Amino acid sequence: MEIGTGLVIGLVVGAVAGFIIVRMMLGKKKQQLIDEMNAKADQEIKQAQQTAKRIIQEAEEKNESIKRRKIQEAKERFNKMRSEFEAEKAQKFVSLKEREVEIKGLEKDLQSKQDKLANKVKQLEAREADLEQRESEINAIRSNLEKQLKVVAKKKEELEAANEQRIKALENIARLSEAEAKEQLLEAVKAKAETDAMALVKETIAQAKIDANKEAKKIIVQTIQRMASEYTIENTVSVFQLESDDMKGQIIGREGRNIRALEAATGAEIVVDDTPEAIVISSFDPIRREVARLSLKKLVADGRIHPARIEEVVAKTRKQMDEQIVEIGERTVIELGIHGLNPYLVKMVGRMRFRSSYGQNLLKHSIETANLCGILAAELGLNPKQAKMAKRAGLLHDIGKVAEEETELSHAILGMQLCEKYGEHPIICNAVGAHHDEIEMNNIISPLVQACDAISGARPGARREILESYLKRIVELEELAMAHDGVQKAFAMQAGRELRVIVESDKVSDQYADDLAFMISQKIQDEMQYPGQIKVTVIREKRAVQFAR
Repeated sequence: MEIGTGLVIGLVVGAVAGFIIVRMMLGKKKQQLIDEMNAKADQEIKQAQQTAKRIIQEAEEKNESIKRRKIQEAKERFNKMRSEFEAEKAQKFVSLKEREVEIKGLEKDLQSKQDKLANKVKQLEAREADLEQRESEINAIRSNLEKQLKVVAKKKEELEAANEQRIKALENIARLSEAEAKEQLLEAVKAKAETDAMALVKETIAQAKIDANKEAKKIIVQTIQRMASEYTIENTVSVFQLESDDMKGQIIGREGRNIRALEAATGAEIVVDDTPEAIVISSFDPIRREVARLSLKKLVADGRIHPARIEEVVAKTRKQMDEQIVEIGERTVIELGIHGLNPYLVKMVGRMRFRSSYGQNLLKHSIETANLCGILAAELGLNPKQAKMAKRAGLLHDIGKVAEEETELSHAILGMQLCEKYGEHPIICNAVGAHHDEIEMNNIISPLVQACDAISGARPGARREILESYLKRIVELEELAMAHDGVQKAFAMQAGRELRVIVESDKVSDQYADDLAFMISQKIQDEMQYPGQIKVTVIREKRAVQFAR
């Protein structure tokens, strides 16, 4: 029993002790778990703090970046607004400047008109004073005439009374009345008048027979002149109009480089003087003059004027000029009703527009000759085919004058060779070659072309020998310079008073350029006849051109 009790007590004590030990162990484990959880919590707090710190730092950096971007955008917007304001301000300034220039121009025009009006007022006042003086003189003359008329009337009355007395005295002497005397006098006058009238009629008839041939020729010439329009003689200058004189400085360029480049590229002389809003283009060659005019027009419209641009525009203008020449030739043959003409001959017909013969425009002369040939062929009773051939030959008879190749042949023979080369009918070739009697005529169209050529050239005012000889001398002057080695271009300027020679810089030295000017001047003196003196200018220009690629 005691053992059982002791066992129970021992068990109880053991249980209590075990419970206490377990409790102690659980408390220690719990404390350890708490410590671990606290440590983990501290670690998570530290990590959270670090994360929060990093997030705050990233937010601050992002905020700073956004702030800098916004500031940059604000600066750019401010700069853009400032540049726009400056541009607007500059534009307004330019507009105000242009307006100021325009106002000054208007003031100048107004002042000029006021001056003209004042001059007209003065002229009117002077004319009014003159009219008043004349009116007073007329009144004096009128008064004098009235007095003289009264005297004449009185004299007339006296003469009538004296005449009546004379008639009565004559009637008494002749024992005839006034009516009988008149009848006898009229019969005598009638007989004398009939005799004089017969003599006058005979003389008139004789004179009419003498002048009949002249009158017939006059009628024929008048008929031809009704068909032929009046053509203006070609001159050697063109006037280029400007919108403002301010463009003259830009055309001349710094130290004259632009105008020198334009003259060198076109071969025409550009004269810039005090003529308001105008520039004179001078050249004996109409094609050069037209190329210079069109190039100058394009440059002024474009506004970019410098040597490189000038050369580019002139090259394009020359190409366009070739196209225009072809168009002129095509339009001419269409208007004349000529078909099947070779394209090269069509181009040569267009080139006639820019050539002259003794001051007469070559294309207009050829058109007139062609029309005359067609009309006279019809009047002579030739068939329509022959009339068309006559018109064709009339158009082509001077084609040799615009040939591109240089030759010693006359223009008639050269024109005949061109017609043969490009498939024209042998009759037309003969008419072209024989219109100056250099070959024998073998058909009826040849003398017809010759006659019509003479009729067109012989019209009063159609040709001018002096201009033709002048142009021939100008061409010879340029050819004389081009015959020397190293010469690239030669242009006759100032109506032939200056010869401008452009040489190749890699072939001609400065010393040789001086010698070349002397040699050309001496050759001109020895081989040519000319009035006054000719200035020879040799230009040697070296250009260095490279490209950045």
